[in-house]
Amino acid sequence: MSESQSPACRSCGFVELQTFLSLGRMPLANALLTEKQLDDPEETFPLEIAFCSACSLVQLTKSISPEKLFREYVYFSSFSDTMLQHAEELSTQLIGSKHLDATSLVLEVASNDGYLLQNYKRMGVQVLGIEPAVNIAEVAEQRGIRTVCDFFNDDLALQLFDEGYKADVIHANNVLAHVPDLNGFVRGLERVLKEDGVIVVEVPYVKDMIDNCEFDTVYHEHLSYFSLTALDALFTRNGLTIQKVERLPIHGGTLRIYAGRGCERDGSVVQLLAEERAWGVGEINFYKGFSARVERLREDLLALLHKLKSQKKRIAAYGASAKGSTLLNYCGVGRETLD
Repeated sequence: MSESQSPACRSCGFVELQTFLSLGRMPLANALLTEKQLDDPEETFPLEIAFCSACSLVQLTKSISPEKLFREYVYFSSFSDTMLQHAEELSTQLIGSKHLDATSLVLEVASNDGYLLQNYKRMGVQVLGIEPAVNIAEVAEQRGIRTVCDFFNDDLALQLFDEGYKADVIHANNVLAHVPDLNGFVRGLERVLKEDGVIVVEVPYVKDMIDNCEFDTVYHEHLSYFSLTALDALFTRNGLTIQKVERLPIHGGTLRIYAGRGCERDGSVVQLLAEERAWGVGEINFYKGFSARVERLREDLLALLHKLKSQKKRIAAYGASAKGSTLLNYCGVGRETLD
């Protein structure tokens, strides 16, 4: 089975999820077609988003098998100069703050082609990547980044623990949203973390998605859309404390959290949790107007494109982003519009 219903919240198990946006049936965003396939029927799956009032997690109502989505993958993080700079700045910061050296271990989950871990390796720090995409893991290995080609979960973490792996730093950038079993994943992070280690997680921020009408960040790979409130409940449930949070502009608005076993929180966590309560993170009303705004955006875009075509303008699109796939499919824009 490549598709499954999620009748309960992926984080807390609450069963009364409230759907607030449906984009209809969509193809998989990164399942890019060859020219010969363009006129063949394309496999599509429902794409709708729901809210859990028990823990505030925003999530897709259906899951596609990770094997189908991620075993062969087309996105290489090193393609993006922005991501490379972002990764270098973060690794430099942590090498200094955690006093990492040749005796330290940095582990990254969803390590892609080694875009982040290469910075640690260059500075003499031991690294281990976990990457399920076979084609991308091979590239990382060719670059000298030791990589386990598998999906990270509690079972793999137990295996790594038994083999003696304990990390000073664990990175999980833009992977938590892809995970069907959130609790198993976070339990696994806790299992392979040193007592005084730190877990650094980056996720797109649901507040920015709603505020900026970023509906094109919704596609089948992104199962969850996080607030700090939802993350806090998830990590606390699995024996970890979010100690610090930062808001970053990358990916249309991102949260970076630092988590560990100590119970100390700095003011950034307390402040953002309070801000989220104020804007209604735990109330469906905050999310309800999103669907109408998305529909208006589609109408405005189609009206603009129709006007341009009526003026004999030629329209071209450049790139093959996952966001572009959601935009084009939801709006029904194809070869009749794009020259």
